[in-house]
Amino acid sequence: METDGRARPMAVGVSLALGTALISGVAVFLNSQAVRQFPDATLFTTLKNGVAAVVLLSAAAAIGGMPRQLGSRRWLGLLTLGLVGGSLPFVLFFNGLAGASAPAAAVIHKTLFIWVALLAVVFLGERPGAWALGALGVLLVAQLLIQPPSGLSWGGGESLIALATGLWAIETILARRLLSSLPALTAGAARMGFGLIILVCYLAISGRLGLIATLGAAQWAWVLGTGLLLAGYVATWYSALQRAPATVVTAVLTLGAPITAALQAVASGTIPAPLPLTGQLVILAAASGMAAWFLRAPRLRGHPAGDINGDQGGA
Repeated sequence: METDGRARPMAVGVSLALGTALISGVAVFLNSQAVRQFPDATLFTTLKNGVAAVVLLSAAAAIGGMPRQLGSRRWLGLLTLGLVGGSLPFVLFFNGLAGASAPAAAVIHKTLFIWVALLAVVFLGERPGAWALGALGVLLVAQLLIQPPSGLSWGGGESLIALATGLWAIETILARRLLSSLPALTAGAARMGFGLIILVCYLAISGRLGLIATLGAAQWAWVLGTGLLLAGYVATWYSALQRAPATVVTAVLTLGAPITAALQAVASGTIPAPLPLTGQLVILAAASGMAAWFLRAPRLRGHPAGDINGDQGGA
């Protein structure tokens, strides 16, 4: 019974990561459509993040998840989450998304698992064993099938998305540390709340805050819908990170890329070329298989959260 109790957080974390992947796949597709309806990408980002911040702050307050006493180091950590997770990367990402296709944006963002895996070994002490490393390798190959280096068309939009992804990788490591002693909703609310303050200041300084008055009902509908999706993404993402290793959670998140690609195919009425389609199917199989393994493998039930070897022998 004791080992089952230790396994339960892992299973819950992976399940939450699957929910995050679903939300991510839909959100990337919808955001690529929504951002084109606004006069400024940062304005859209700020308003959408504002909706998410209000939802998360309300939810955290409703369940008593807002601690009254936080040390200076925790406050600094939460403020940093707002900077590297809830503000600057959003500006980079959505300005990049305005000039990049939805599948390309999804693929670049889904390389998050590579950078998180590297950082997690150094800063979190996670120990991916042979099985986990093999799964990560398959996911990397799948990404290369979707976007072969020989045919890579790299522009300013893709560069901005890559920078945003790097910042989100750093945020993932920081969040994983903070979530060991803070509720997920508290950390998520701080991420979006502090991030919103920074974004609003940025808009005010750049003279774009007045653009809010030009928005119509359809644009506000986009803001509300994408903001609610973002709130769900942050809540499930941080809750998953609190219960499962960062490497596992971010690997499962790659399932969002095939979802985005499928939605794009339906919207455009075209089927992806054979090579990218193969890559998406490989991601679907590999990430799903990895999730199933960590949900069901009995040998994992005695392992601490940082040990993701999948066997007793280690790497």
